[in-house]
Amino acid sequence: MSVQSKIKRITVPEIRARKGAEPVVCLTSYHAHTARMVDPYVDVLLVGDSLGMVMYGMESTLGVTLDMMIAHGSAVVRGTDRALVVVDMPFGSYEESPEIAFRNACRIIKETGCTAVKLEGGARMGETIYYLQERGIPVMGHIGLTPQNVQVMGGFKTQGRTQEEWASLEEDARIVSEAGAFAVVLEGMAEPLAAKITDEIVIPTIGIGASARCDGQILVLEDMLGLSPNPPKFVKEFATLGAQIAGAAEAYAREVRARSFPAAAHTYSMKKVR
Repeated sequence: MSVQSKIKRITVPEIRARKGAEPVVCLTSYHAHTARMVDPYVDVLLVGDSLGMVMYGMESTLGVTLDMMIAHGSAVVRGTDRALVVVDMPFGSYEESPEIAFRNACRIIKETGCTAVKLEGGARMGETIYYLQERGIPVMGHIGLTPQNVQVMGGFKTQGRTQEEWASLEEDARIVSEAGAFAVVLEGMAEPLAAKITDEIVIPTIGIGASARCDGQILVLEDMLGLSPNPPKFVKEFATLGAQIAGAAEAYAREVRARSFPAAAHTYSMKKVR
């Protein structure tokens, strides 16, 4: 009788060790079904607060709650065996103090079973990142275009377009790294600056709308699949499922209206339902 070996989940030290080595493959995921499909091919699955816009039709991530993140994080963990699962800390759940951030991060870790959390902010979040990782909670940082700060930034604007902006963003990256984050997302950042930061810090950089020289890349799964009506300009669509879904719905509606849909033609066994 053969013994099937259990799939080993990727760990935080393994991701950190990928600095300057094999690129880290990351995608977002919000539910178990798609997480199960992509799990064999990615290193990190991020349960991003982008689910507010992708799943709930919000205009920004600001309305996402901790309970929403925990519900979707739990689903993604249940749907995966291999990828390291990171869950975003939503707006208002970590900014007030390191102690409150720790309390909410503990809820995320305990109730979802994920490995790590992600929070936005550079120098201003250094103390919080240090506090969390010292207490056993791995943290992924996020600098550059930080969607939770969109009201202050005045919209979704590329960061680092002028060299006058570079110093503060380089300082953000340095402090996030020195505080103990195991990786950092660089979002919406000018390519030369993202490449420079990647060369300067000792932890992996994960680019989204940044440099191809980052140590890894992440995309919103729905953008990659062609399911988003207005994807960012930098997104490459690897499928056009949006058009296929609309076409399938149209074909289904046409058959139902023509009364040609075989509604009673099949008998289903409950044993086949998973």
